[in-house]
Amino acid sequence: MMKWIPVALALLLGACSNTPSKTYYQLPAMGASTQVNDAPASRQLWLEHVSVADFLAQNGVVYQTNDVQYTIAQNNLWASPLDQQLQQTLVTNLSSALPGWVVSSQPMSSEQDVLNVTISGFHGRYDGKAIVRGEWVLNRQGQLIKRPFDLELKQGEDGYDALIRTLAQGWQQEALVIAAQAVHI
Repeated sequence: MMKWIPVALALLLGACSNTPSKTYYQLPAMGASTQVNDAPASRQLWLEHVSVADFLAQNGVVYQTNDVQYTIAQNNLWASPLDQQLQQTLVTNLSSALPGWVVSSQPMSSEQDVLNVTISGFHGRYDGKAIVRGEWVLNRQGQLIKRPFDLELKQGEDGYDALIRTLAQGWQQEALVIAAQAVHI
């Protein structure tokens, strides 16, 4: 009986070494490469809320496997909740795109513009594209601007690293659209 214990231990340790490791992803804050220069100084923008669809609010990175099926990764996970990452990177990207503005995720005054964003797609897709989809509403002193967005960006490479970088690129592109709209209303 005792001679089987080392064999059982070896099998148990071998099984443990084959468990896949978890990888955690954080969206890179890319900063906008283009600035909207005709913005007046001292404007304020409060990014009140970024919400994500329920299927995106999980820990795992989402991948669409066909036209109706989605998979939530078990080993490729967001390092922090996706809605928080989207809000933080949007503040960074808008701050970079809007010189002279104060962009914050906290309320500042009654004179601020207010932005809310709803994300309905932020995932990879079976055809090698990254999907960034949703809508945003900008309130400037009672004037509301509501815009949908639907970006499909081709990944340059395969894999989750490339997917996350491509999603971040799409999010930065949408930040530039929001910045341009904020300046012109």
